[in-house]
Amino acid sequence: MQDLQVDEINATDENAAMVLLVNDQAMIVEAVRRGLASQENIDFHFCADPHQAIAQAIRIKPTVILQDLVMPGLDGLTLVREYRSNALTRDIPIIVLSTEEDPLVRSAAFAAGANDYLVKLPDNIELVARIRYHSRSYMTLLQRDEAYRALRVSQQQLLDTNLVLQRLMNSDGLTGLSNRRHFDEYLELEWRRAIREQTQMSLMMIDVDYFKAYNDNFGHLDGDEALRQVAKAIRSSCSRPSDLPARYGGEEFALVLPNTSPGGARLLAEKLRQTVAGMNIPHIVPHEGSNLTVSIGLATLVPQVGSHSRQLIQSADQGLYAAKNNGRNQVVVG
Repeated sequence: MQDLQVDEINATDENAAMVLLVNDQAMIVEAVRRGLASQENIDFHFCADPHQAIAQAIRIKPTVILQDLVMPGLDGLTLVREYRSNALTRDIPIIVLSTEEDPLVRSAAFAAGANDYLVKLPDNIELVARIRYHSRSYMTLLQRDEAYRALRVSQQQLLDTNLVLQRLMNSDGLTGLSNRRHFDEYLELEWRRAIREQTQMSLMMIDVDYFKAYNDNFGHLDGDEALRQVAKAIRSSCSRPSDLPARYGGEEFALVLPNTSPGGARLLAEKLRQTVAGMNIPHIVPHEGSNLTVSIGLATLVPQVGSHSRQLIQSADQGLYAAKNNGRNQVVVG
């Protein structure tokens, strides 16, 4: 559909029309011009060169094209087909003007894409009536399509807004990772999927070592920044869209790893632990000159019917508890 502003032809009047006559005969052009001159809200244009017809139609955006069937250098039906193959003119109503009332010619005109067929010169009352009818239909089509376009834009904007709101609802404000609520929902969803498919599911519980001492010594602003850096490392460790990093609470994080083996999860956990230690975030505990580290508890289960995702959390928590008690900065399988 061509981009036509409806108000260009006075959208307040449903009988308004913009007519383009494509005809090389001056007598026909003058007769049509005179016949339409006394008609209110009909804007008349003509094109004598059929090779320029499409370019002129694109420029003036008519609501009706009056197309002569026989013109020098270009067959009228060929031109009708060219209108229909051009994205900017394909929907404009075309009234073919012919010198004879021949059923075969009429049929060929409609087959080429014409909307109407008149033997020239038609009675002026009939010509005006048909022009207004086709213009009105075309304007209705434009208005409908414009409404659809506006609706699609509105729907897309609403969808984009909802996606932003959904991300905000699912995200932790400090780190940008998923929040606890989203973690719980996602873990349960993937747990049920693993039950159906009988696949392995792994979970990391990650705790920042001596974080209270970090806050007490460096202050809460530096503590927040340290959590953001740890969260960045956790997010970077995710290699698949199905992996979900989350802030579980305070200085504790979680990483859901659907369809992940114990060996694969252990390798990922060790890499994450080393990444955090390698960030060289200064700490004073366990001694001056230390760096911030994390302890990681790891669990892998194949969920069974009737089981609950809490089992996976409890196993990973046991591993985390052991890692903390055994000296921190390590990975322990629960």
